[in-house]
Amino acid sequence: MPTRLYVALTTELGDGLLPLAEELAGIEGAGVKVGLELYLSRGTEMVRRLASLGLPVFLDLKFCDIPHTVAGAVRAVAGMEPAVVNVHATGGREMMRAAAEAADGRFSVIAVTVLTSLGRGDLSAMSIGLPAEDLVVRLAESASAAGLDGVVCSPREAAAVRRACGDDFLVITPGVRPAGHRRDDQKRVATPAEAMAAGASALVVGRPVTRADSPADAARAILQEAAGALPR
Repeated sequence: MPTRLYVALTTELGDGLLPLAEELAGIEGAGVKVGLELYLSRGTEMVRRLASLGLPVFLDLKFCDIPHTVAGAVRAVAGMEPAVVNVHATGGREMMRAAAEAADGRFSVIAVTVLTSLGRGDLSAMSIGLPAEDLVVRLAESASAAGLDGVVCSPREAAAVRRACGDDFLVITPGVRPAGHRRDDQKRVATPAEAMAAGASALVVGRPVTRADSPADAARAILQEAAGALPR
């Protein structure tokens, strides 16, 4: 079964991080996301430990630099055996192509398009006149042309990216909140069912799982909801 849910792990889990990861490792379709905060705090050994549990690891470090530097960074993380690594699409097509070549098929490389914390007003303040969906699609098309495996975008843009880039393109969506949960710092959000119905390949969910009374049950519920929304 492909990975449908990446649970975002953070340092706030403390000593509970590995026990939680061990629970998730027994759930078909579940993986984990390691972002900057956790990586800088716990380092490469933590990522290796998570991968050793059999968990697909989405290493969310968002590389963005000149092509040579990003290629080196991608080669450097290969030893941690991630399943997915990301770069920023705004780094340009040559940078993305260098990242894809450096990965050499050992793991998926995807591009961050527009952060889910950004809304129309934020883009306007950055002198970006395009609506978020149009900008996301342009960046996704550039990522595809550069040879990347997919993109990160909000659920709101998933359908447009799917139409533009095809069925085999990975569309990983943060900004997913089960019904009744707070949005926290996300602005462009959807439920798991809405995101999958729109064309998402996999969901990224953090606090609704990690802060649940039973994180494993919460993860299973999200996966079940997601599966129910997949095209038949």
